[in-house]
Amino acid sequence: MNEQPKADTVGYKHPPKEHQYQRGQSGNPAGKPKGARSFKSDLRDELSELVSMTEGGREIEVSKQRLLIKRLVASAIEGDARAIATVVSFCVRAFDHGDSDDVSEASEDRAIIQAFARGRAPRRRKTAAHTPKEQI
Repeated sequence: MNEQPKADTVGYKHPPKEHQYQRGQSGNPAGKPKGARSFKSDLRDELSELVSMTEGGREIEVSKQRLLIKRLVASAIEGDARAIATVVSFCVRAFDHGDSDDVSEASEDRAIIQAFARGRAPRRRKTAAHTPKEQI
């Protein structure tokens, strides 16, 4: 058999030494430049810019984000179904902290959901009101 040393092996996932990256050389030299801005940071900056608007007969400066919210809420108040749905979904996301008046009911619901998730749902006890009456 013709045995080659492992260092000289060329094939799948083993390029010849002269074609391998040299130490300190990047595999993507023209990659993302330092300081390149992401879409998220650009959007945040754009929405925080101030614009002038007239409200109640006087001109005020508000952020673009605030202006969008004002117009969306105004459309919802006028009866636009899409605007209403959008405002409600935003409210659910923004104000859903789990704080409610029915704290005990919510904790009981959570316990039931967790029991189902574990695969052992609690069984209800049969009470007199729930058992069928014997037939004569």
